[in-house]
Amino acid sequence: MSVALTFAPELLLQAQGRSLGVKAAIFDVDGVLTDGTLFIGEAGEMMKPFSSLDGQGLKLLRLGGIEPIVITGRDSAAVRRRVSDLGLVHAVYGAGDKLAAAEALLAALGVAWADVAAIGDDWPDLPLLRRAAFAAAPPGAHAEVRAAAHHVTAAAGGHGAAREFCDLLLLANGRYGTLLAQFGGSGATLDAR
Repeated sequence: MSVALTFAPELLLQAQGRSLGVKAAIFDVDGVLTDGTLFIGEAGEMMKPFSSLDGQGLKLLRLGGIEPIVITGRDSAAVRRRVSDLGLVHAVYGAGDKLAAAEALLAALGVAWADVAAIGDDWPDLPLLRRAAFAAAPPGAHAEVRAAAHHVTAAAGGHGAAREFCDLLLLANGRYGTLLAQFGGSGATLDAR
């Protein structure tokens, strides 16, 4: 069975219609790149569990020509380390107003909202999801966020939701198969276009 079959055909068509030509994808951290759990040590140090599957998805997205952007309401050494380890160039930490942070970053990149996809899980993400051409949320997201999303992932936040979002964007934009072939897989039948 090809990977394209794991997404319903109507979802792929909707994703193609909404995300074709997407140049950037915005990711929240807590609840999307992590499961939302915060481990805080006695001395105040913070640790967060990240998925290597999600990390590979972010790298593949960038290789596929879609710039991953991290915008998070928290600022922690753990998140900065993860972003750095993944080689991500664009991130805003401690964003009290995620929309203002996104607009400044998108303006600097010369990217319009019509060319943006976004994934988030709580109210601070709503302004981004409502402006993005294609919006997603993990299943554990707040009800208002799930209602604003074009797609709710099957995988949970921190457990493959970001990878699923990345794969869907790559499939919708005809880049999945080419990337898979670069890694030694057979990508001939995987693109949905």
